[in-house]
Amino acid sequence: MGEQPIFSTRAHIFQIDPTTKKNWLPTSKHAVTVSYFFDSTRNVYRIISLDGSKAVINSTITPNMTFTKTSQKFGQWADSRANTVYGLGFSSESHLSKFAEKFAEFKEAARLAKEKSQEKMELTGAPSQESTSCPLQSQLTAEGVNGTEDNRVAAETPQPAEARGEPSHNALPFSHSSSSIGKHLEAELAALKGNNAKLTAALLESTANVKQWKQQLAAYQEEAERLHKRVTELECVSGQTTAVRSEKTEFNRTVEELEAALKAKEDELECLKAEVQSANQFQSQRDSLTQKLQDVERRNEALELQLGELEQRVEANRREREVFRQSLGSLLQLLDGKIFELTELRDALAKLLECS
Repeated sequence: MGEQPIFSTRAHIFQIDPTTKKNWLPTSKHAVTVSYFFDSTRNVYRIISLDGSKAVINSTITPNMTFTKTSQKFGQWADSRANTVYGLGFSSESHLSKFAEKFAEFKEAARLAKEKSQEKMELTGAPSQESTSCPLQSQLTAEGVNGTEDNRVAAETPQPAEARGEPSHNALPFSHSSSSIGKHLEAELAALKGNNAKLTAALLESTANVKQWKQQLAAYQEEAERLHKRVTELECVSGQTTAVRSEKTEFNRTVEELEAALKAKEDELECLKAEVQSANQFQSQRDSLTQKLQDVERRNEALELQLGELEQRVEANRREREVFRQSLGSLLQLLDGKIFELTELRDALAKLLECS
């Protein structure tokens, strides 16, 4: 059947610093899926996590491993084969408890599987006393070394400060939201600039057409005046004749058509003026959006300053906790010395009492 996932959860993954053995190094930028796998062919349990195509955890569960809860949302275990310590930061205490329960369950299953495999080897083979004693001794030696290494690495592992991870989780949404707002405003600003350019080109074209129409209208007015003068001259010369009246009627019709065309051009000019006013409104909206974008950038800078201050505070708190831990260790050593001295004094008093 191969290797199959049997339990999955999401967590932030850390590894111990191989040089200092004290600091945690994040191996993933965000929470990733962490899964328990069971390999039925080899009868082993593994913890595997992938960040994209990169395997950030590939740890085989052995009976001598121990998963330790160092805080309400953080746990760790040592892998002597990988020569490292893994740490997992969960979003809630319930997720951590569930992962720890599964770890203990699969650890016990790994122990039982190991015992069954040893029993099968003992039943199928009939080795001599010399050949069986050597693997047993090497197995005990290996388990003792692994257990000592796990305990030593686990003892040297510092407990991660939850406050250290919280500012970065809180600061990311601020910077992400401000950058998304800025991108949205930039897109709207680019669209308004495009519309403004189109309206400006249309306005220039309309202005050129209006000038041409005014020139034609002036020519039509001159022609109408000339025709009126011609009609007056004809009326004066030939009187109220039928020919002159028909020509006058035609000229009047032409003037009326020109006046109608002039009125249509004036209406079109009013529409162009309305479009110019709309373009001015778009310009004011663009200026407003530009101001909002500048405000968002200033707010983003302020948030970045606050983030820097929070990181400095977290670092200061971490140093204070480290000093307090060292002071507490010194106090415990002093207290152990005093307790030992008191124990010796009690034993001496007891001996004096027995002698008396």
